[in-house]
Formats: sequence, C-alpha cells, structure tokens
Amino acid sequence: MPGRTRMLRLATDADVHGDIIRGLRRRSPGIDLVRIQDALPEGTPDPNVLLWAAAQKRTLITNDRNTMVAFAYERVAAGEKVPGLIVTTNDQSIGSAIEDILLIAECMPEEEIRDQVVVYLPLRD
Repeated sequence: MPGRTRMLRLATDADVHGDIIRGLRRRSPGIDLVRIQDALPEGTPDPNVLLWAAAQKRTLITNDRNTMVAFAYERVAAGEKVPGLIVTTNDQSIGSAIEDILLIAECMPEEEIRDQVVVYLPLRD
C-alpha cells in the first residue's frame, strides 16, 4: 500500500489466548502490542478498556463477542471514538488467528478500522 509506513497499534484484552500474543510477537518482532493486563488494573470494566484503547489509538483484540462488542456499539451510538475491534473465536486455530490479525495489522490503515467497530475472525472460512 503506497505511503503505508507502519502497522496498526494493537492491544489485547485479558481474554485473548496467550499463545496468540506470543505468536504475534514471534512472527512480527516489531509489532506494537500492549496487553491490557499490563496497562490497566485487573478487572477494569470493558467500557474503560475501550476508552483507554481509543485514547491510545490502539485497535483492541478481544475474544469477548458479547459485552465488549455491545459496549463498542454503545460508544458509536453516543458519538464517542472506537479504536477498532478485532474479535477472535475459540473455533479458529491459533495459527489462523495470528495470520488474520497480522494481515489486518499490516494492511488495514488506522483510519479504515477506526470507528468501524468490529472485524470478526476468521477472515475466511
């Protein structure tokens, strides 16, 4: 993509499998990735996690298809910023999830995912 100089900045929700995080860091050593549990106190409510991610301009990776997605849509309805949400599934292999997340992080411009709210994985069946 012409003019594209860097990947999306990412954050992983506390429910994201550790093997996905390790795999992302192994496959892309320069990835800008913060684990929520390293940035916020344990048990931080989902709306506060989204607020933090938006303030940090980090696309949030989560495995929470229920409350996190609902809170993201509430932010949009209220006219608040949403950093973009990548939603994983337990039905997808770890390797496939890593590939999909890296594809999004490397190819999707921040302005395209921001306020889009949700990208569900897997990207393909």
